Amino acid sequence: MKIEKRWIVSFVLIAFVAVLGLIWPSEPLNLSNFGTEEDIVTADVAWLLTSSSLVLLMTPGLSFFYGGMVGKKNVISTMLQSFICLGVVSLLWVAIGFSLAFGDSVGITINGNYYGIIGNPFQFAFFDQVSVLPHAKMASTIPFVLFALFQMKFAVITPAIITGSFAERVRFISYLLFICLFTLFIYTPLCHMVWHPNGLLGSYFGVKDFAGGTVVHMSAGFAALAGVLVLGKRKNNEHIPTNIPFVLLGTGMLWFGWFGFNAGSALAANATAAMAFATTTIASASAMLTWIFFDRLHGRKVSALGACIGAVVGLVAITPAAGFVTIPQSIFFGFIAAIVSNKMLYWKKLKAIDDTLDVFACHGVGGIMGMILTAIFAQGENASLLHGGWNVFGHHMIALLLVAAFTFFGSLLLYKVTNSIIPLRVSEESEQVGLDVSQHDERF
Repeated sequence: MKIEKRWIVSFVLIAFVAVLGLIWPSEPLNLSNFGTEEDIVTADVAWLLTSSSLVLLMTPGLSFFYGGMVGKKNVISTMLQSFICLGVVSLLWVAIGFSLAFGDSVGITINGNYYGIIGNPFQFAFFDQVSVLPHAKMASTIPFVLFALFQMKFAVITPAIITGSFAERVRFISYLLFICLFTLFIYTPLCHMVWHPNGLLGSYFGVKDFAGGTVVHMSAGFAALAGVLVLGKRKNNEHIPTNIPFVLLGTGMLWFGWFGFNAGSALAANATAAMAFATTTIASASAMLTWIFFDRLHGRKVSALGACIGAVVGLVAITPAAGFVTIPQSIFFGFIAAIVSNKMLYWKKLKAIDDTLDVFACHGVGGIMGMILTAIFAQGENASLLHGGWNVFGHHMIALLLVAAFTFFGSLLLYKVTNSIIPLRVSEESEQVGLDVSQHDERF
């Protein structure tokens, strides 16, 4: 049996990471950056452990959500593309990703203040310095290792979201390379700029992103759009979803896991977490109902698929604002986001490029709407447009354009790089047979 060199190289890379982790030098803990065990709040630890588990569940949920929508020949491959992120991104996060996202800032000086663009890649490599003590500036009531693992689950699901756009035509080994590049060069700097205490977008522009509308959904949405343009249309883009019950199951798992995604982002068992919990489910309920009623107004029948897509759009839209808005406002978030995403989903120009599972229309547009609405409604003095924060709103709009450009063109470049190393698209014959058989020799 002849084994392709690319698989040998992949195995060697995994072996290298495994050995490097054993020999990586450990620096003495810089206690000035950390609190003590007395600072740990056990209730917060319990909630963040639960939240981390809930967010992890979202990735298998996404695999069912996507897997049920594709044709029968591509169910397993589509589900695996989501599921494999649990392995690839988790190891990458421990080795270097967490350092790039939350290490000491490497950035620029503006008006005498230093703002981070990306983290020091060596500071937390292989979770060095990531201990059971709480970090003084990041999650000061829970062990730092728990904070790192909670953030890891966000990093895991982000590239998994992208897969729905180019389902049924991407080469698996190429996809593995792309998600590594995307995590390192798109996700981690964006995460640092928004969520690190010294991040450029969070500190200078004042971007409010409670749980990942910008970091996760906008980045995935624009990366999905770039991927569709690079890979091109499927040879046969007409198919009937294979398993709607899978979609319903996946939606339920996503909705359930999203409580950890949003309410867990309070990083404590407190009132903010409770409010985020409430706004999350209400926005989703509002969007689900709006979607199916809006479909009926356009002559389309009420469908389980539509209800599921609407629910997810509501979850996406409320994510950046979950802890910043009221419950009545969350109803409005779900309502508006569902209408705009629905219109985009059926927009002929977007349909023409063949975004297989409408990732940009749902996650990209949902993330954009969430960012705009957050800049309008977020509570607090000078926190948003409605509270006198004209500058905050303006900065959000500038940041929106910057994030869109960075994630779209950055991802476009990474697809080109990936394609130059290993072709992204499967052969026409493999696409005709289906990726389950041609890529994995398995059948649904």
